[in-house]
Amino acid sequence: MTEFKCGNCSGDICVKGCSRHADKLNTYDWLADLPDNAAACDVVEVQFKPPRKGYFLNVNKLPLEKGDVVAVEASPGHDIGTVTMTGRLVPLQVKKANLKPGTELKKIYRKARQTDIDKWNEAKKREHETMIESRQIALHLGLQMKIGDVEYQGDGNKAIFYYIADERVDFRQLIKVLADRFRVRIEMKQIGARQEAGRIGGIGPCGRELCCATWMTNFSSVSTAAARFQDISLNPQKLAGQCAKLKCCMNYEVDQYMESLKKLPSREITLHTQDEEYFFFKADILAHMVTYSTDKKMLVNEKTISARRAFEVIQMNRNGQKPASLNEEEHKVAPVSVDLLDQDNINRFDSQNKRHKKKKKKRSNNSNGTNSVG
Repeated sequence: MTEFKCGNCSGDICVKGCSRHADKLNTYDWLADLPDNAAACDVVEVQFKPPRKGYFLNVNKLPLEKGDVVAVEASPGHDIGTVTMTGRLVPLQVKKANLKPGTELKKIYRKARQTDIDKWNEAKKREHETMIESRQIALHLGLQMKIGDVEYQGDGNKAIFYYIADERVDFRQLIKVLADRFRVRIEMKQIGARQEAGRIGGIGPCGRELCCATWMTNFSSVSTAAARFQDISLNPQKLAGQCAKLKCCMNYEVDQYMESLKKLPSREITLHTQDEEYFFFKADILAHMVTYSTDKKMLVNEKTISARRAFEVIQMNRNGQKPASLNEEEHKVAPVSVDLLDQDNINRFDSQNKRHKKKKKKRSNNSNGTNSVG
């Protein structure tokens, strides 16, 4: 069997699949070094300006590898993108992208020439200026929308405007003005607040880069119920992320909290002892610890017990019994004192040797006595 090693001979890993990950769309191709991997599938994954990528047919059987810049079919003209995956893993990526089986894929024309790359770089330099000017045009027309980003096609003949709007917007007049101003074909795409935060990026309150800008590709809905299950304060300023929506990270551990809540007693149940009545105050869900108070509204005579002990008291109350206290009665063993100074005694080894010799002599006497009786 052929042995595949990385360039520095540090181990048997896939070399071609290792590349600089510029954004969250990159996927590690762990089959890239297999023989004839690129020829195993005619479909190639090509990435454009994040988060846009597509799948194209390599009809000309070009020897493509990850990182190659290619010219692909577009409508109209052609676009320039970077190859991010080839071979056996591409069909799995196509399935993940939810493309229908009968979808007609566009073609890869050629590897990009230097003239194509120069024109592509010139188009990218105009994106920021175009975005700023288009925002002013939309404001002048009185449209309730925000243009968050602009992406030019590789040949410079088309521009995609990504915008955010809370309500439906009639931007037909805007398209006419933008087409006359920039002399390109205009395409409008609506995105959400989370998608905009992912495109812009930033640092979250946790000190790490935003999840939507690094690894998240699908956004699931987040509700305040997730905060309630985790006993998070319903403060809008703390629950909202940089997109002004509820933080996506509240969904990460909510399932674990829901499972742990099943192991805690109900908040409506009160505990009765011989002297007091205790009401639920708060709970450490993951540690399975419950805090009770003798007052419903404030913390008085605080008692923190385990959930197991709380269930024991509840069962005792149902049987008509009242414990003397909520705390578990533990039989504490008096600690044995240890003389720390005795460890520094230089004669301690002599005493140990004497005891060892006595035991050895006693064993030998017992064995001799047994033999004589026999």
